[in-house]
Order: sequence, then C-alpha cells, then structure tokens
Amino acid sequence: MPAINETGHAKNVANFEDLINFCTSYPTYNPASTALSVASLSTKLTDARTALNGVIAAQTTFNNAVNVRMSAFAELFPLCTRAVNALEAAGADAETVKDARTINRKLQGQRAAKADTPPPANPGDTPPAGKTISASQQSYDQLMEHFAKLINLLTTIPAYAPNETDINLTALATKLGVLQTTNSAVSSTYTAWSNSRISREEVLYNQLTGLVPLAINVKKYIKSLFGAGSPQYEQVNSINFKTIRP
Repeated sequence: MPAINETGHAKNVANFEDLINFCTSYPTYNPASTALSVASLSTKLTDARTALNGVIAAQTTFNNAVNVRMSAFAELFPLCTRAVNALEAAGADAETVKDARTINRKLQGQRAAKADTPPPANPGDTPPAGKTISASQQSYDQLMEHFAKLINLLTTIPAYAPNETDINLTALATKLGVLQTTNSAVSSTYTAWSNSRISREEVLYNQLTGLVPLAINVKKYIKSLFGAGSPQYEQVNSINFKTIRP
C-alpha cells in the first residue's frame, strides 16, 4: 500500500474544503445521497481535521518520549564505569571486579540505537512499523538487563558502599526504575502514534465513508448534474485528491 506523506494528507483535507465551498455555491446542488449533502461533507471535514491533529499530537508525544529516554540512557554509561571503578577501589577481590568489568563491557558495547525510527523518505512520512523501532527497543532492553546484572552483583559485595550518592545501591536501583519507565513510555506512545495513523486512514480513505471516496462521488454527482463539459464540473474536476490503492 503506497504511503502518502503528511503533506499529502493535509492537502486532501484542504482540497475537500474547496470542494465543499463549490458545492455550497451551486443553488441546484441537491444529491439524493445524504452522505453527499453539504452538511454531511462538512461533518466529514471536521472529522478529518481532528484526525490530522491527532496524528500530529501523538507524534509529538512520541518524539518527546524518545528524547527523554535518550537523555536518561546517555547518563548510564559513565555511571556504570564509575560504579565498577568504585568497586575496585573498595578492595573487592579480583574475580568480582573481573565479573563487573565484563558486564560493563557488554553494556558499553550494546549502546542504544541512535534513532528509534528510520529517517523518512519525505518530510512527514511515517516509519514502517515493526522494523527499526523494534530493533531499537531490544537494544534498550538489553542495556537494562546488563545494568540490572551489575546492580545485583554490587548488592552481593558488602564492601561496595561509596560515599558518592549517585552510585550507591539505592541510587542505582532508582536509576534502573527511571530507565524502565522511560523505555515503557516510548513503547506506549509509539503505539498511540501508530493507532492515530490508522484512525486517520479510516477517516480519509475508507472505501465507503472516507473523505477521498466521498470527494470522488461528489465530482461524479456534479458531472451528472451539470454535464461533463460544464464550467461547474471543470471547477471541481480540477481539484485533485491523492488516493491509497489497496
């Protein structure tokens, strides 16, 4: 199913308003189908605008959640290195330090993906679901798993009691909770964004009730009302609507 970028969706809605204005200007415009009446078309226009705004709001919320997560995880890497160094400075045995450094190496090597979504081919294009977002999510899950293992290891070492409050056991456990919360927020807001796009497609492109199919039927009615060579049909026929092919 070919995608229409955000500009295309908005243009369809703007063109639909132009079409309604022409219909309103025709005194004899009186279709038998209530779905093609000016009142029904105006309601569809309102629904379409709401759907477009819903996508924008959901995407903004998702982007904000991504930024918060990136910031939270960026602090993780130096924090873990400091914790391992504090463990060694506390006099932990060599094997324990070795285990801690192994976990830290895995954590440092499993840095999160730079982007949660692939760059769009065109401004406003939506990412293909289930691809980069899933891989990135897994990366963050692995980071949290390594961090949890490091915390568990440090918990078993009585000598690990640093005076630095940001790397004591309580602070590290709190940090893990923050990471889990921010990661979950990205997942839930991505779902909401994806669902908002589905709702928009339904309002604009449903084969029976969508804005674009309605616009095409309005053109057909005006053609039958005034004739294919009429100036009225020429007016509305020049208004273009992009469709999504099945």
